[in-house]
Amino acid sequence: MHDKELLSELYRQIYTIRLFETRCIKLYRQGLIRGYFHPYLGEEAIAVGVCSALNDDDYIVSTHRGHGHCIAWGAELNRMVAELLGKQTGYCGGRGGSMHIADVRAGNLGANGIVGAGIPMGVGAALGSSIREDGKVTAIFFSDGAANNGVFAEAMNLAAIWNLPTILVLENNHYAVSTPIEQLCRTKNLADRAAGYGVENHIVDGNDVLQVYAQAKDAADRCRNGKGPVLLECNTYRHQGHHVNDPGDYMPKDKLEYYRGEKDPLRIARQYLIDQAGATEEEVVTIESEVEAALDQAVLFAEESKEPDVNEFLQEVKNN
Repeated sequence: MHDKELLSELYRQIYTIRLFETRCIKLYRQGLIRGYFHPYLGEEAIAVGVCSALNDDDYIVSTHRGHGHCIAWGAELNRMVAELLGKQTGYCGGRGGSMHIADVRAGNLGANGIVGAGIPMGVGAALGSSIREDGKVTAIFFSDGAANNGVFAEAMNLAAIWNLPTILVLENNHYAVSTPIEQLCRTKNLADRAAGYGVENHIVDGNDVLQVYAQAKDAADRCRNGKGPVLLECNTYRHQGHHVNDPGDYMPKDKLEYYRGEKDPLRIARQYLIDQAGATEEEVVTIESEVEAALDQAVLFAEESKEPDVNEFLQEVKNN
């Protein structure tokens, strides 16, 4: 049996991310969210498992598909929805939108619209922690597509030779936009690349939140003991196309059904809560109802918030 409090919190976070993405897709369809929108549907267990294994004062670095990372790190739903709607009350005052949410004071060093660009940022943060000897760990989320960028190899090599306290979280959803990873890499497992740099690496079922949590916990402990970095290849499968307007027709229907069904991270986490923690159906529904009410309030808060002041924006540009 696993700790009921832990499993309840893991499920609550996964359900929150799932509902957040689903509701925000509807807001996007209503024209309330501008620009691109990359849903994290199907990958929720990675963000939740990793972030739950870290300390509150650690750091994370996100990606263009980063809503789940922010929420798993403890972001307020009110400010999250407000940022996506481009409102003053958002985390970045409505300036960042879907792909550039950050909360540096809380250790969230930001999402990034450039594939792979967060990797050197995270290595830099880990270098700072190493110099200060503050015991903090930096988790860097990036995609399988980013693993083919030169900056991945360069940053991992620096992290290795300096023994930096960083967890490289490779979210392998098997597609770089619409191109299967098999067409981009001869190596069966992307984690194998880490061995060439002397980096500890593990392949994880990215749909199983407990497996991700356990591996991330171990990786964080290694980093705090001066044995970093660690690379975790978390294998998963997004539940739809690359972005909200991509129909995903290139994704085999039978494979999509498998990952939306048997391998759905939400279903797996729910079953863990019931089978291993002894939660009743009523207790699970209570969690879901609380999340739904919180998200309803967040959407209302965002819709009623003010638009950014254009003059303030122009002044910021001028001053910077």
